[in-house]
Amino acid sequence: MFTRDVIPAGPVVLRGLAGSDVEPMVRACVDPEIIRFIPTVPVPYGRDDAVQYLKLAERLWEAGGASFAVADPATGEWLGNIGLKALDPRGNGEIGYLIAPWARGRGVATAATRALTEWAFARGVGRMELLADVENLASQRVALASGFRREGVQRAAEPRRDGTRGDLVSFARLSTDSGERTSPYLPPFPGGSLTDGTVRLTPLTAEDADDYHALRNLPDTVARSVPPVPLDPEESEAFCRDAGMHWLAGTRVEAAIRDAADGAFAGHVQLGNIVPPLGQAMVGYSMLPEFRGRGFATRAVELLVGWAFAHTPVARVVAGTALDNTASQRVLEKAGFAREALLRGLLPAPDGSRHDDLQWYRLRPR
Repeated sequence: MFTRDVIPAGPVVLRGLAGSDVEPMVRACVDPEIIRFIPTVPVPYGRDDAVQYLKLAERLWEAGGASFAVADPATGEWLGNIGLKALDPRGNGEIGYLIAPWARGRGVATAATRALTEWAFARGVGRMELLADVENLASQRVALASGFRREGVQRAAEPRRDGTRGDLVSFARLSTDSGERTSPYLPPFPGGSLTDGTVRLTPLTAEDADDYHALRNLPDTVARSVPPVPLDPEESEAFCRDAGMHWLAGTRVEAAIRDAADGAFAGHVQLGNIVPPLGQAMVGYSMLPEFRGRGFATRAVELLVGWAFAHTPVARVVAGTALDNTASQRVLEKAGFAREALLRGLLPAPDGSRHDDLQWYRLRPR
């Protein structure tokens, strides 16, 4: 059983829950983000639900877990909840939290998570785990900032409100880990997007699924894809839904190409096949027919590669084109790429044959 301590946590304090926390909990738990990512929160949420939560928190203590309010150290104001489930049979702990919308953006969740994790380590827990919805990038950033390491994805691990099951990203921190903040290999775009006034790049999200699906299933796009097969709507939706998670994990960047004038979806550009020891990545792109021939693809490649050279450790970007794809070759030439090699039989074709691939490269300016 854990002792009911008050835990200093820098800009916040972890204290026991109290009846005075009911009113702010009711205000917080109507927040769309809380409703979206914590499916156990009742909808609508009222005073009786908050009172019931206080009883559940008490039972968690009795079961061998711990439950705290995250509060302002000066005023005692409730800012959120954080808890530690009863240890599993292997002695591992799992942390979970909820932060009020008015307390976000100032490190509250990170400070509370770090403090509770270190408090558990001091009481003999050897491993702490944290799970986050694949689309909950804010919670994933909290895990990394709190010294946790990403370990993988638990498929269909959580029931959703609509009856489906959602994937969860798994993080863990050991008592022997340094606890240092993990800085993402691929940071977000400055200000959330990149633009040159004509084209704007935004992170690909689930809201882009229909547009991405239409683009990805164009016959010429399918023929140039690896592998050269169409996607069904569920695959396109999953690709867009998981894009932010992969970006934060440092495995690839997926961005929508938009007309800067009206925000219309024009195409897709990606930075993938990232090899951190080499500082190398591969760029790929595709455009909707109505936006081709307007220089959008070249602008998108220039924006993305320029960002990679300026804000990531990537020092070399490569690309590949089929020998007959002269339009794509012109894009790369205009974007500052040079021809490097011809790889025989590298690309799988829709008919089962193999096509040669013309390789291109561009280096970070010295």
